[in-house]
Amino acid sequence: MAIERTTMPEPATRVCLRVERLGDRVVATLDRPEARNAIDQSMIDALHALCEGLEASPAVLILTGAGGVFASGADIAQLRDRRAEDARRGINAHAFRRVKALPMPVIAAIDGWALGGGAELAYAADLRIGTPRMRIGNPETGLGIIAAAGATWLLPRLVGDARASELLYTGRVLDAETALAWGLVSSLHEPDELLSAAHTLADRITANDRLATMHTKRALRAPAEAHPDIELELQAELFESPEKFRRMTEFLERKKR
Repeated sequence: MAIERTTMPEPATRVCLRVERLGDRVVATLDRPEARNAIDQSMIDALHALCEGLEASPAVLILTGAGGVFASGADIAQLRDRRAEDARRGINAHAFRRVKALPMPVIAAIDGWALGGGAELAYAADLRIGTPRMRIGNPETGLGIIAAAGATWLLPRLVGDARASELLYTGRVLDAETALAWGLVSSLHEPDELLSAAHTLADRITANDRLATMHTKRALRAPAEAHPDIELELQAELFESPEKFRRMTEFLERKKR
């Protein structure tokens, strides 16, 4: 795969998030080694800046963590000092919802710990892959809080009500094989092959029509009451797309050979 590497502009808030634009995709690496990539306010600010760029110039996003850890959770020192008004602001929740709403698919490549807010960031991705040493879960109730940045509504969609309830009530942390069996991740790879596997997924996505991919994501994320109308409107737009005619013509010509 030949990709052009360009480093996206790095505002001061991005010191904890390394961002590279690689042609048709972006790789964002959580990088707070001193805190096992715990998600603090600076990382939230960096995620908002990342999303702003991807909303303006859509591309597949690969999210990963440095140092054999995805994200060990929210920064507990900051959480301990937050009060009711901070909870109502939804500091992490709004950033993760913004990640989830990005126009193109998001791939979470998970190595090591993905706990609490780190797990919720992974749940916001469209696709999750991991390594045999990954561990994922939400131990928030043991700290006197709830998983309020997406787990209570995303986990039931990902693993079903019964399993989501078990995870959130007990604080159980899943090992890699269980996460795979439950469908929380779609595949496991050795740590030194994880990023390559994420790029392989990105290759498959970007080989398809960009607008059709974006419309597929819109349909997948729409509420039940929006269907089937949303598919029909999105399909109507694609039926008039020059790319649809080009791709179907090429398909038919190959079939004749």
